[in-house]
Amino acid sequence: MSVEMRHEDCLRVGTHALASRLIVGTGKYASYEQMREALELSDCDCITVAVRRERLVNSRGENILDFIDGDRYTLLPNTAGCFSAEDAVRVARLGREILLGMENPGADWVKLEVLGDTKTLLPDPIATLQATEQLVSEGFQVLCYTTDDPVTARRLKEAGAVSVMPAGSPIGSGQGVLNPNNIRICLEYLKEGDPDYPVIIDAGVGTASDVTIAMELGVDGVLLNTGIAHAQDPLLMAQAMKLAIEAGRMAYLAGRIPKRLYATASSPEAGKIELTQKARSKNASQGG
Repeated sequence: MSVEMRHEDCLRVGTHALASRLIVGTGKYASYEQMREALELSDCDCITVAVRRERLVNSRGENILDFIDGDRYTLLPNTAGCFSAEDAVRVARLGREILLGMENPGADWVKLEVLGDTKTLLPDPIATLQATEQLVSEGFQVLCYTTDDPVTARRLKEAGAVSVMPAGSPIGSGQGVLNPNNIRICLEYLKEGDPDYPVIIDAGVGTASDVTIAMELGVDGVLLNTGIAHAQDPLLMAQAMKLAIEAGRMAYLAGRIPKRLYATASSPEAGKIELTQKARSKNASQGG
């Protein structure tokens, strides 16, 4: 995608404008050095960071924030690992304080995760809605991780979320977009009367084709982590994800051809050379 097109076709979430429609997580890498290189190769300009204290510093005492270029990236703090609205709100406030101290523009928004259980890591819809209402009242721009349920998605938008982020499939599962029809309905509900409202697939994508399929559905972006961090070659996969998000977006804007049951000739019928009777008979006898 050309620089000019990326500039004109930026992703707008609340007051933030992002050149890349790919948002990448910072967890699960073999090292912070590998994470830093993967982020660069993905060409993203927004990264999400879990701000709970135990996740900021690794076993070697290294602080993840020392490996992130705060001038290059807009940080999106997230409430990963929270299982109640109260915990999520508290972690969101902590993230805001950390980023205010860094003077990073991401201090005013949060990726909200309120999980329902440890086995599926699916969101608790009631607690997510409660936390959204509270955080919006405190001035946060809230991006909500949720299921692909269109009714829940619509209620989160009504509660003031600046973006609703339905899961393609469970976190870290690599199953891709399991229910494209629900994603289409989410897009219909969320963009009705508001076509620029950003809908971002969050979780479950495992490879580049998953990202492209999501973008071809018409979502505005994809947030991923495990698909890069746990790939056999994370650095190569980071580059693949960069190209996938661009290809999927361009394909969506270009408009695919309709699917048909039967073949349609590629060459035009008008002006075709007619076969002689002898040639037709020979062609038929040869099975052509």
